[in-house]
Amino acid sequence: MNTAALTTEKSENGLASFESEIRRHLNFTLGHHAKNASHSYLYVAAALAVRDRLVANWRETQQRTAEADTRHVYYLSLEFLIGRSFTNALYSLGLDDEMHSALHDYGVRLEELAEEEHDAGLGNGGLGRLAACFLDSCANLQLPVVGYGLRYEYGMFHQRIEEGRQVEEPDHWLRDGNPWEIERPEDERKIQFYGRSELYYDEQGVHHCRWVDTQDVIAVPYDVPTPGFHNDTVNTLRLWKATATDVFDLSEFNAGGYTESVREKNLAEQITMVLYPNDASENGKELRLKQQYFLVSASLQDVLAKWIDKHGEDFSEFGKKNCFQLNDTHPACAVPELMRLLMDVHGMSWEQAWKITTHCMAYTNHTLLPEALERWSVALFSRLLPRLTEIIFEINRRFLMEVEAKWPGDEQKRKEMSLIEEGHNPHIRMAYLAIVGSFSVNGVAQLHTELLKAGLFSNFHQMWPRKFNNKTNGVTQRRWLSHCNPGLRNLINETIGDAWETDLSKIEELLPHAGDAEFRERWRLVKLENKRKLARYIADKTGVIFPEEAIFDVQVKRIHEYKRQLLNVLHAIHLYDRIRRGDAEGLTPRCILIGGKAAPGYHVAKLIVKLINNVANVINNDAQVGDLLRIVFLPNYRVSAMEVICPGTELSEQISTAGKEASGTGNMKFMMNGALTIGTLDGANIEIREKAGAENFFLFGLDAQQVQETRQQYEPNKIIAADSDIRRVMELLESGTFNTHEPGIFDILIGGLRNPSDQWLTLADFRSFIDEQQRANDTYQDAQVWNRMSIVNTATSGFFSSDRTISQYADEIWGVGAVR
Repeated sequence: MNTAALTTEKSENGLASFESEIRRHLNFTLGHHAKNASHSYLYVAAALAVRDRLVANWRETQQRTAEADTRHVYYLSLEFLIGRSFTNALYSLGLDDEMHSALHDYGVRLEELAEEEHDAGLGNGGLGRLAACFLDSCANLQLPVVGYGLRYEYGMFHQRIEEGRQVEEPDHWLRDGNPWEIERPEDERKIQFYGRSELYYDEQGVHHCRWVDTQDVIAVPYDVPTPGFHNDTVNTLRLWKATATDVFDLSEFNAGGYTESVREKNLAEQITMVLYPNDASENGKELRLKQQYFLVSASLQDVLAKWIDKHGEDFSEFGKKNCFQLNDTHPACAVPELMRLLMDVHGMSWEQAWKITTHCMAYTNHTLLPEALERWSVALFSRLLPRLTEIIFEINRRFLMEVEAKWPGDEQKRKEMSLIEEGHNPHIRMAYLAIVGSFSVNGVAQLHTELLKAGLFSNFHQMWPRKFNNKTNGVTQRRWLSHCNPGLRNLINETIGDAWETDLSKIEELLPHAGDAEFRERWRLVKLENKRKLARYIADKTGVIFPEEAIFDVQVKRIHEYKRQLLNVLHAIHLYDRIRRGDAEGLTPRCILIGGKAAPGYHVAKLIVKLINNVANVINNDAQVGDLLRIVFLPNYRVSAMEVICPGTELSEQISTAGKEASGTGNMKFMMNGALTIGTLDGANIEIREKAGAENFFLFGLDAQQVQETRQQYEPNKIIAADSDIRRVMELLESGTFNTHEPGIFDILIGGLRNPSDQWLTLADFRSFIDEQQRANDTYQDAQVWNRMSIVNTATSGFFSSDRTISQYADEIWGVGAVR
């Protein structure tokens, strides 16, 4: 077909049809013949055709936002776990059917083609997935929000299981390119490292400081469109790639130094090469700090440049018209970096710069683990970022004067609250820096925020109680119900309409239907089909068959001791022990699915992965067990996997030690899709139970207060001795049943369970967990009761939409409204 013919086929909206656009991109963008296009080429052509549909709205959104007399928000995050963009963009545009039709002539289904897209390797877990949901909601609500992150060449890692052990392989998600990004070299920024500070006087005799003799790196932006849902709004996620100022040293090359000629390029590109470099070494720590500073410096320079283009050097309204939301402590360098830019580059006084900074920085905390609150050694920080170190010390000096004024003579208070943790090797407390430099500090669930105020940040809460607020997390129902669960979406739409897709509070209209036997049966059939799809996925990835009549019991999340995958495995061993002893009467068949990645340097977490796989190997190959019990560790858990797992799950495991999980978002996704939760009173579980009703939640274990009290007199060995079920589980573990050929490999885990200092209190909650799992077992046997509970969970999930969360951020922190 000639080019004239290609341009004559038009769809109703005036744009070229997908059929025409796919052919055009195959022929002219990719130089590939349409007749024998492989799936990989066809995917890129189709993705570019979809992106073309976004671009016009993208430009118009940017224009409207630039012209709007409103505050602009910049969401700074080291992670954006956006998953796949192709089907999400189609769904947001309402063009699924048109794409299905366009692909028909190529003999390929949309679902097949979607598999050609790699999950974007831009995040690891809940933090990054939350950021992606937030961007979706900002676009849906038409808010003037830009996301800023890093364009990692390699994601966390591709997880493979070999002899039960986690093996990490490179996740080169960009190896085939990324059709969703547009490079913007005209907006590149220079980032400084190392060097020294130099004092000087300007022509007017005013004293200034500048950062000199630096090693510079260039930040090149790549923009990714973030479409709203059926509303013509397309917001921007801007990702920075690091490159050298001089890519190639010709003199070195001509002298025969081929490796040396590209040394600077290679060193620069390391910054955005890998998500989460292993920071067990000093080099790893330095690279991680480089990433954090690189993100905030490039982003702040970008925002300032755009401000100057419009307002010149008049920054009088900057603090009022801009807000930077710091997603956890990773971007905390934004506080001293904005100070540096305003003072050293734009000539402001300390007082002027500090007023602006503290009016536009807002900080979200995502952790209750003290060890997860970032601390950087002063030695490393001052070598890498000497000018910022000076600014931080001055912020601290002035701040401690405020502490002294509030608590005169209280040296202990000054020591506790100082941004610098003194000692033989002083460290900078990044969370404290973020608190001092921000006008808002928020937690991400009711309990989390209260524990922050009463515990980790109690001194700061006493000093500035009005700074602290709660914004319970949410997830986007468009990705995590409507898009990933079309069967349930269609049933809900047929029953109550589709208003819930943009206002999840409307889903409450399902509640009366929970009492309708015919509706419950239709609900069950949708879940059954989703279970079959999940079972096929598991069989394909692991070879293990999940019988559809079993309860699908799922725990997928980052592998960590506080998330207590170990407790889940202990329960599986308990069930196995019951079956082996002939105590299986009344036992509901159960399929346990566990997935998640352990950090490469986290030895105990990797041992837990090994234990799960060893236990699974024994149980799944024991003829006595039959179909009563299956357990699988799903390798390489990721967003696209969750889109299959979530709709097919019936029992959601949210079993962290109370007081350890900030919020959780997987718990919300499962609830939306009708899974029932078994969990502790931790994070957002508390609010999930409140919304769904205690009778529709399987609660076990100690609460946060009881955890604190139990730690004072915890005796796990007495618990083992007093409970025959727990004793038998420990005997199976300690006898080597699950490591016959690898004696002693689980001794660390066993020792941890028996240790009175076990901060996760696994055995303290085990009896309660067994009992509540039995209640879930018994409840499942009455399909009418279970399905009613399932419907109620979905119908009461409205609060857990990220649209609600972002509306609260917009109203209560950012002070912004929709730009239409």
